Amino acid sequence: MAWARCAWSSPSAATARDQAPAKRGKKHEADTRTYQPQTTKISMPRSIVLLFALRLATVSSSTSSPPVPVSSPFVFDIANQRPVSFRSGPFKAVLSKWENARDLALLEQSVEDHNAEIVATAPDVVSAVTSRRLIVLPLDERFDPPAGMFSHGHVQTGDKMSLPACFWQAIQKKVAEAPWLFEVSRVDGVTGTRAVLPIGQEDAGLERVCGGAIDFRSPSNYVFLPRWMMLALALKPRDVVDVRLIEDVPPGSAVRLRPHRSEFLQISNHQAVLETELKHYSALTRGSTIPFDYMGKRYHFDVVDLRSSPRGEKVPMAKVQDCDLAAEFTKAKDQMKAKDKKK
Repeated sequence: MAWARCAWSSPSAATARDQAPAKRGKKHEADTRTYQPQTTKISMPRSIVLLFALRLATVSSSTSSPPVPVSSPFVFDIANQRPVSFRSGPFKAVLSKWENARDLALLEQSVEDHNAEIVATAPDVVSAVTSRRLIVLPLDERFDPPAGMFSHGHVQTGDKMSLPACFWQAIQKKVAEAPWLFEVSRVDGVTGTRAVLPIGQEDAGLERVCGGAIDFRSPSNYVFLPRWMMLALALKPRDVVDVRLIEDVPPGSAVRLRPHRSEFLQISNHQAVLETELKHYSALTRGSTIPFDYMGKRYHFDVVDLRSSPRGEKVPMAKVQDCDLAAEFTKAKDQMKAKDKKK
């Protein structure tokens, strides 16, 4: 009988167990039907959406192609700049422009950090403002001083550069005597590869040149150089150089110049023209090529030799402003080429 009671009670217990999940399932379905979450529509500004899309595109491009190794944060290769064109769509054009601006911003930040380190580690106030690491850009006619000033019309036919205001502070703090001279030098591992010069011009392999200042209104991380100075150092726009105020350049006593064209030597008063045009140069660097303008024509001269005063020693740089300088000419470059052709 006990077994019969168990056999009789098992179906009812099993039925209860089988029905319980069904009831729970129905209750869950009812709860699901009654709970309907409300969705809120969020609107975001288009600028944020665009920036987010640019970020995604940058990440995807960096993962799809391996990054190009950069030897120095100061190297800015203009060949790596992306062309900005709306033919491929406005999104890609904006992305290219943003990437170009990012590369330039990284360069400027590297220069700014280096200059901040110069200021922080300088032993005194004067040393903190006498040298800077700067980005090079070409000097153009927008820097031409007003009419009546000495350097007016001689932006490219002089040795004057546009410098940041810190160098004017250096002159005042050091009480430097005129002419104020500044050395521009290439830096190993920092300055980019030497530029390919135009046809007909040879790279003298110079590592530094010397010149004066046309003004002190350049941005804090930039220096603007005349074209002949950039060619002398084989610089490209946005190369990085070191600039410092120097006071140890000896006065010059003699200079030997080689004109590129013999036409200049045929001018009746070419010696007087030379003396007049040299006044627009504060100093000369041996191995450089300097330009003069006369009667609407531009003449170029190689600085073959420099002698200091009073001993007449051979020097790489010499002051020519406020100096009794003896200048002489060697055989013109075009005459030398004609002689080589005959041989």
